[in-house]
Amino acid sequence: MSVSVDRTLQLTQLSGQAISDLSPSFNHLPKTGHADGEYRLRRYSIVKATANGIEHLPQRAFMQSDEINHFQGNVARTFEPLEDKIVYSTGMREMCEVFKRANALSDDQEIEIHQIRIAALDGETQVAPEGVHQDGFDHIAVIGFGRENIEGGEFLVYKTKDDLPILSMELEQGEVAILADNQLWHNARPIKAVKQDQQGYMDLFVLTARETNYAL
Repeated sequence: MSVSVDRTLQLTQLSGQAISDLSPSFNHLPKTGHADGEYRLRRYSIVKATANGIEHLPQRAFMQSDEINHFQGNVARTFEPLEDKIVYSTGMREMCEVFKRANALSDDQEIEIHQIRIAALDGETQVAPEGVHQDGFDHIAVIGFGRENIEGGEFLVYKTKDDLPILSMELEQGEVAILADNQLWHNARPIKAVKQDQQGYMDLFVLTARETNYAL
């Protein structure tokens, strides 16, 4: 008898150990020269999660078509890679294994990892400048890792681009939202600093995978 597993939208939680391993590294994220580089600090790496551990693949530019990303589409964006101590940490292995298991991915599957801090500027800051969108992958995961002195930033999931959201949640530390990017749409509400004279930010990991493994 076959059992059908619905992998369209899944919610789960990382362990306290994974949170402890990965959280401090957000304080070392660089700004970039891209359109959002002053307030979306980022590192980006491509890995495989195998039975022998994490394999850190050669760095390459990240690019999406303008049909997918109306904000920075058709732009080859380069980022500094994740720090080695983070890539090879127990927490990284757990996070990748959670993503793999949720989507039944093989050891050969490439996983692209964005580590992002979104800083609150004056007034409202756009978490997702592209609005309601898909990322052009088969699977994505968004993992919360910190909220400091902000309001807003809820992660939103939609059945279609023009629907009302079917999910709205603040992703607290270690909370994981995994969705079929080729079936659902997503967005996030803007963030705003609660105390204007203090730094406000939101920390996230975003994992993506194309099962076909073709290059961007």
